[in-house]
Amino acid sequence: MSLMFTGIGVSRGIAIGEAYLLRRNQIDVTSRALTKKAVPAEIRRLKRALKSARNQLLTTRDNIPKDAAADVSAFIETHILMLDDAMLAQRPIEIIKAELINAEAAMQQQREELGRVFGSMEDTYLATRIDDVNHVIDSVLRALDDGIDDVVGSENWKGQIIVADDLTPADTVAMQHHGVVGFITETGGQLSHTAILARSLGIPAIVGVPDIRRYVKAGETLTLDGAGGLIMAEPTDDMLVDYKRQQKEYRLKQKGLSKLIDADAITLDGVALKLSANIEMEEDFKALKRVNADGVGLYRTEFLYMNSDTVPTEQEHFKVYTKVLRALKGSTLTIRTVDLGADKQMRPGVAPGNRPLSHNPALGLRGIRLCLSDTPLFVPQLRAILRASAKGPIRMLIPMLTNINEVDQCLKLVEQVKLKLAEENIDFDNDMPIGAMIEVPAAAVSARLFAERLDFLSIGTNDLIQYTLAIDRVDDQVNYLYDPLNPAVLQLIKMTIDAGLKANIPVAMCGEMAGDVRYVRILLGLGLTDFSMPPNLLLETKKCLTSARRSSIKKHVNLLLTSSHNPQERHRLLDKINSTNDN
Repeated sequence: MSLMFTGIGVSRGIAIGEAYLLRRNQIDVTSRALTKKAVPAEIRRLKRALKSARNQLLTTRDNIPKDAAADVSAFIETHILMLDDAMLAQRPIEIIKAELINAEAAMQQQREELGRVFGSMEDTYLATRIDDVNHVIDSVLRALDDGIDDVVGSENWKGQIIVADDLTPADTVAMQHHGVVGFITETGGQLSHTAILARSLGIPAIVGVPDIRRYVKAGETLTLDGAGGLIMAEPTDDMLVDYKRQQKEYRLKQKGLSKLIDADAITLDGVALKLSANIEMEEDFKALKRVNADGVGLYRTEFLYMNSDTVPTEQEHFKVYTKVLRALKGSTLTIRTVDLGADKQMRPGVAPGNRPLSHNPALGLRGIRLCLSDTPLFVPQLRAILRASAKGPIRMLIPMLTNINEVDQCLKLVEQVKLKLAEENIDFDNDMPIGAMIEVPAAAVSARLFAERLDFLSIGTNDLIQYTLAIDRVDDQVNYLYDPLNPAVLQLIKMTIDAGLKANIPVAMCGEMAGDVRYVRILLGLGLTDFSMPPNLLLETKKCLTSARRSSIKKHVNLLLTSSHNPQERHRLLDKINSTNDN
């Protein structure tokens, strides 16, 4: 008998294959007492396990496809950094020495302590960080247990649809390497680590299907619709024929996107578009070139701080920026100044001043607030950006601005740095454009004032949506409320676009919404023409926009702005906008 399940479709594509129920080996964390004489050997055993877990992650990183988005390697790098951190590399050793217990018990005790610390902060952002900690500790515990694999049977994954409770970043990368055709998890949301990685790697995936492993048997035929979030177990012959047809159509559609690489980015009614890429790591350059992006709309610089044992120097910044400029060969590079805080932290002890942890990092000292409170941290980056501006077209983007006073402080600091560089006879572009990230509702409401002082605006929808709706997009308990179609969100986006038009300055969008084909036509109808997204999403976005007429969708978008707060009505209008094919 056929069974149907629904979940959250997080990575598009049609998958057909046999169910592989992922079973993890049980981890033994039984506490054993040690004699003082046995302590050195136990510490050596733990160090070997840490090294083994690290080597497994390095192997996973080496298997990441060269054209994968930066998100893929970033998650793996985060886990590698955690293994090097004192909280896992040193603290369990101290516990072994102090309490004379085995390595497994020490690691488990440290896990519980970190859980209490993160839990006491009362910040939902950190839920995903404790998940990362748990994934890393589990990998060490498995290495302690004679180095057993994190999962069993990966050699048999080819052609299978994996069904699991949850997946680590390493699991997800391994799936592509082993030929998995799709996966389903019982937990997770649209913006969970697993979902982001699935999209980056192009694996059809559905998450948030509670208890599916209770009803699906190993070896059963499954079909998976990663766009609609629909799963069929033991489909009928007619269903299989239909899914195979859909699968073939999807593959042909993806293949056809390559024809758009050199096509002009212009709508059917003549609206010129700018399609740029969000990048972070050097690996992104090749993907950017393959899709012929219009430069870089967002270059994240946090990795320079997070992957280092020291605060990066001005010269280190300068070398990286000039290297990116050379790779772009004349295209514009938009550098976002460092956006540390919340879920992006430097290693313990690296940040100057040894600041106490915020009780609510998402609303605390982050982004430009941190930079303005610690100018010795900020000025070297400003100097490097200005110096690099003499080597090619650069725009500087300031994150997390909330008021005009912060804008004025930034501009004043930039002028001071310019004067100092001029005194030192160091070249820079005195007219380098400076822009603001609009990702806080207060900034969107004040966008007209921002536009009067700055050269461009860029909308960061990920934070704008969650701050507007007061939900954490990575918290499984509330992420169902994350709704880009909410009229309040759309009104804030429109206010920002209108402010830019009135001031005659460019307005771009670099949040996830800019690369989501469900929403890009709405953005076009709101007046947006400058989109920046991960390189792997650019061609599909281009196809969606260039096959539309802005004039014919504006009336539907205006209805969305004034529609009731009924989600069904909003999605009906969305379907109408996206079903219009003007070709």
